Amino acid sequence: MKLYVYVLLVFVVFTLYQCQSYKKTVAVNHDVAPDTTNSPVIHAAAAIKLMEVEEGFEVKLVADEPLVVAPVAMTFDAKGRLWVVEMVGYMPDVNGKGEEHPNGKIVILEDKNGDGLMDDRKVFLDSLVLPRAICLIDGGILVAETPNLWYYDIKDDRPGNRTLVDPKYADEGNVEHQPNGLLRAMDNWIYNAKSSKRYRKMGNRWITEDTHFRGQWGISQDNYGRLYYNDNSINLMGDYFTPGLGVANSHQKSVNGYSERTVRDNRVYPARPTPGVNRGYMSDVLDDSLRLKNFTAACGPVIYRGNLFGPAYDFNAFVAEPAANLIKRNILSEKGLVVTGVQAYKGKEFLASVDERFRPVSLYNGLDGALYVVDMYRGIIQHKTYVTPYLRDVIERRKLSEPLGCGRIYKIVPKGKKAVPAKFSQDPKVLVTLLGNENGLVRDMAQQILVDGKMKAAIPFLRQAVKDVKQPLLVIHALWVLEGLSALQTNEVLVLLESADWAVKMQALSVLPSVINGTSYRFYVDALVHLLKEEDELAASYIAFVANYIKPFNENAAHQLLIDLVKKYPANPYVSAAVVSNLAYREEDFAASVLRLIPDTNLVINKQLQRVVTSVRNTQKNRDPLLMSKEFPKGAVLFASSCQTCHAADGNGISSLAPPLNKSEWVTGDKDKLISIVLFGLTGPIKVNGHVYEAPEISADMPGIAHSEEISDDDVAQVLSFIRGSWQNNAGKISIDEVAKLRKRLKGREKAFTVEELESK
Repeated sequence: MKLYVYVLLVFVVFTLYQCQSYKKTVAVNHDVAPDTTNSPVIHAAAAIKLMEVEEGFEVKLVADEPLVVAPVAMTFDAKGRLWVVEMVGYMPDVNGKGEEHPNGKIVILEDKNGDGLMDDRKVFLDSLVLPRAICLIDGGILVAETPNLWYYDIKDDRPGNRTLVDPKYADEGNVEHQPNGLLRAMDNWIYNAKSSKRYRKMGNRWITEDTHFRGQWGISQDNYGRLYYNDNSINLMGDYFTPGLGVANSHQKSVNGYSERTVRDNRVYPARPTPGVNRGYMSDVLDDSLRLKNFTAACGPVIYRGNLFGPAYDFNAFVAEPAANLIKRNILSEKGLVVTGVQAYKGKEFLASVDERFRPVSLYNGLDGALYVVDMYRGIIQHKTYVTPYLRDVIERRKLSEPLGCGRIYKIVPKGKKAVPAKFSQDPKVLVTLLGNENGLVRDMAQQILVDGKMKAAIPFLRQAVKDVKQPLLVIHALWVLEGLSALQTNEVLVLLESADWAVKMQALSVLPSVINGTSYRFYVDALVHLLKEEDELAASYIAFVANYIKPFNENAAHQLLIDLVKKYPANPYVSAAVVSNLAYREEDFAASVLRLIPDTNLVINKQLQRVVTSVRNTQKNRDPLLMSKEFPKGAVLFASSCQTCHAADGNGISSLAPPLNKSEWVTGDKDKLISIVLFGLTGPIKVNGHVYEAPEISADMPGIAHSEEISDDDVAQVLSFIRGSWQNNAGKISIDEVAKLRKRLKGREKAFTVEELESK
């Protein structure tokens, strides 16, 4: 054990030395952009000078190596310290060899002299394998270390007792496609990207619930607790509704108003040529100047909620693009329930660097109102599973594999403005006042301190705060603190349901599932009926969602709410989807009753009902997946780890990611075409079962795995045989020889196939 620790220490010291040595060898003028044929390591101070940031702003260093190494995520504590996740083991070389080594860390960074630059590093946890997310809560910390989600008590900045919260937090997919985020949201639940689970600590118990599947890397919330996320080719996605609603019906594949495309424009404007992107060889990936045209590694989005940038930046979304060394700014707007956005600029970015090793992977609001940037700072950003020969050649030729011991955290601030972090006391009255602070992160932190501290002494001040009609944000946070303290009263909610401020009413509707019980439900039913009679269409979808929580106490009242909603709003897609979310295992009966009431089959409600009825009937026809797993065990494992994260466990595809495999002619048809797609990938659009799938309904590209050293011909044969016989597919097996023969015939191919190519074969 001592020898292992010694070896690990030598490795860490070596990587740090390596990064410093690289810097020393760069004898160029740091005020001048480096030659794009090379990719030297640049000192952090000099790297800032290579960034083009929006006029009126400046970039300031918060921490760099050796204080922080390979950072991928962070969070603030109430003392203003940074807790940082270091994924040191990510892609040690172009083959990813050594990723399983336990060299990841959770570290605490502190600015002890108050100059804005971190000057103290404390290792909280080490010997972790690819840690990916953290969340401070209730005197402890959640740590996501594949595949587990752990909770550690914190004692004097040291880990105490450890509890296993979820042994399957990230047990599927590779590093790029595993859950992350651990966002502690306004509703006191913890949400994730690339996941359909949410978590909450209730006393000493951890509760796990289903929620909507969201995004790929990074997750953020706005001032009203709605969530935003993206995947690698999509600028920004988000929810029109608060997050805990609408997941009761597993037969409903998607719910209108969740996982919506918030910003549809995916164009990017790098400051430098970006040849080192995975599909740089394809004609439509780079422009004439070899710059990336559209997002290929979008991640780490954040809704700016600070009080430092000025009104023009309120309700703005910033998105990181590490493959193109830039940060995108989007301006969001709201009309009714719908949130949409446009890019802030054409032809330029909020921030773009000519330093190829600048890899922004996560963005955060700061307690000082600044925008914080986590820069992994390394050459390789693409995971080994999808590295093409083209990218491998770029990496090796330009020596991008090393060094691995770098990392930076920056903050972006307006010039001439001093970013002063908020201070928190344990005075309940002061903390309640902070719930109305202009800085959204300060409001969040005050809420969390009150809930974690179980501060019953704050309740009188909170009851006053929920009556403050002049400060809606104060009202909203006070409402959720009372909910978190189990102190929210029925009369308080009923008053807020009548609020003239839609944002406040929305939160009152959202909190109902937490407060409805056998005594109070009667009052809430009356309030919902009253909202219906007032023809409050904004509230209608929420009423439908909440009806599901009325049902255990009065099934007839819940049913009548749904019928009244259907009659009043039969053409509203959001109301219809919310109604359907209540109907698990009684879809056909409800659809028949609605048709008798409203016989027009072209109305939205009838179309959505028919869609879910068809889904139920198809599911009933599916084969038992356990049988296929027994016949093709390696295929089942590979499907779970590499395929279902985009195509879904039931093979019916995931909106914005991938089309269905179930009943797909591409799966059940010509074997060579299917093998070709899996080996080398496919560029859309593609027609499946009569429907043309293209961006933004799915990702524009499916990556191939022909160049992965970890996936053999036997693996490919097994996974394809598994999907050709699963669900309602009933096609023949694929042999190892068939895969090997085609791989040999296509030797030397790099680019993904198009449908036209495959159809001409």
